[in-house]
Amino acid sequence: MKKYLKTIALTATFIVPFMTAVSAEAKNSVSQEKHEKEQPAKRGDLKKGEWLAGDFHQHTLYTDGSTTFDFVMSKNNEFGLDWWANSEHGGARNRDGEGVSWLDTTKYPVNPILGDFPEKGYMYRWQSLRDFVFPDILDNRALYPDKKIASGVEWNVPGHEHCSSGIVAEDGSAISAWEYMFDASDDDTSRDGEVTPYGVLSKQNGKDYQWVDGSKIITKKTVEEQHADAVAGCGWMQEQLDAGNIEAGWVVFAHIERNGAWSTGGYDVNNFRDFNNAGPDVCFGFEGAPGHQTNPSRGGFSTTKAFGGTYGGTGFYTATVGGLWDALLGEGRHWYNFASSDYHYHYTMGGDDFFPGEYQKTWTNAKDGNRDGDISLDEIAAGLRSGNSFHVMGDLINALEFSARHRSQKADMGADLVLNKRLSKKEPVVIKIKFKSPDVNNNGDTPVVDHIDLIAGEITGLISPDSPDYTKATNETTKVIATFTADDWEVDEDGFNVITYRINDLGSSMYYRLRGTNQAVNTPFETDEMGNPLADSLATANLGVDEAVEAWKDLWFYSNPIFVRVER
Repeated sequence: MKKYLKTIALTATFIVPFMTAVSAEAKNSVSQEKHEKEQPAKRGDLKKGEWLAGDFHQHTLYTDGSTTFDFVMSKNNEFGLDWWANSEHGGARNRDGEGVSWLDTTKYPVNPILGDFPEKGYMYRWQSLRDFVFPDILDNRALYPDKKIASGVEWNVPGHEHCSSGIVAEDGSAISAWEYMFDASDDDTSRDGEVTPYGVLSKQNGKDYQWVDGSKIITKKTVEEQHADAVAGCGWMQEQLDAGNIEAGWVVFAHIERNGAWSTGGYDVNNFRDFNNAGPDVCFGFEGAPGHQTNPSRGGFSTTKAFGGTYGGTGFYTATVGGLWDALLGEGRHWYNFASSDYHYHYTMGGDDFFPGEYQKTWTNAKDGNRDGDISLDEIAAGLRSGNSFHVMGDLINALEFSARHRSQKADMGADLVLNKRLSKKEPVVIKIKFKSPDVNNNGDTPVVDHIDLIAGEITGLISPDSPDYTKATNETTKVIATFTADDWEVDEDGFNVITYRINDLGSSMYYRLRGTNQAVNTPFETDEMGNPLADSLATANLGVDEAVEAWKDLWFYSNPIFVRVER
């Protein structure tokens, strides 16, 4: 595996602190009461926001999951999530959320299927999302009134891999229209020309459709044309948001290195740039840490194709210092990293997955903008869009505050700190890191952070689509500029571990991000001598433990970036 140079590039001094926080019972169950008791860092002043744990990529019997809709909802609640989205494949399926065939007359005396060829027994997802899934979501909102449940779909992106997408609206009609028009696996044509609040519907899913003598002829477009339709899908959701037709939306690309026709797998860096340009308020990130964490190749990635699988359970685009994610951040793009369960079937039942919230969580700071005493789904989506979030495996941490301060100005994750160049040379930028870990996680372990890396890279500005650098997926300026261990942090009066790091004489715009792990530097088959994660295939091949044991043994968290911009 490639080794990454670790240097201390900036003049700096550091002071520090340590951990405590989320809930867990042993193995496969969690007490909700225990969850609420053991999260003192989560609840706080609504003006500052609440830290909420969530998951937006999971499957039920509606598509290719192996358990009922209500069962999956109960697991989200059991494992202490505050918000989640039912987000499973577009296309067409032959059963409902309980696994009952749409043609089973004992439950459906009249065939409920709309669209082309209802007699074949496959209901298109545009209909099930609108007419069946959304009512199920409403029922579960009533069952779990203190939780927020969103309507989503795992978008089969034309020309690409999958994508976790969601729309916050008063009903399921918007997500239904989105899936009908843009999902590459939805071949229904029955709604073409339909006038809706979102415009006139027409297929833009990477295919052309013709009817000849009662038969539907489907032709795939070129890969470039498919990508153009995917960009149009991002633009459509942005338009609906701008017009006020939806309250919020997100398009977060999934298992991005896994498969695809592009040079590096499911997506190239220029694809992400196109998506973000078309829908900056909805297309703002990807799942850097995939689900399927108990798959034999951890994440379900091929170890012989693309980049050789995952690294510390994290995809190559995120795990590589100076790689694709850093290339996007080096433009100053507000492009963020998330994680999910991608739950289909639990590993104890022969599947590849943990339950939602059992192992991976995305923590998001959401603010009560309406000042009504409640954090709504659109406010959670705004938190995701702000970038003030982090993701974590195995509850290595359950609280993180990461900020940069210069004089009286302060910026948290996702935000910009704008400095005058003259003043930036006179007074330091102060990076502050505060974190906690829980007493016990869902495996019954007490997680302990071994070290945290502070990673930084230069911001050079947005790259034009007509520039040859638009396809460049590296950022050579990115380095690990400091590594903190338990010798460097102290515990404050609230039980947080605190690190303070001063950057003197900052002369150019930079971004800063964090990653942390329970693995020591140079741990055989886990980390190299610089502390970078090694390919998970090495651990699988050499440590002689099953995939779930290895996942619980090898824990990481990643923050989103802070952008520090120095004005000329």
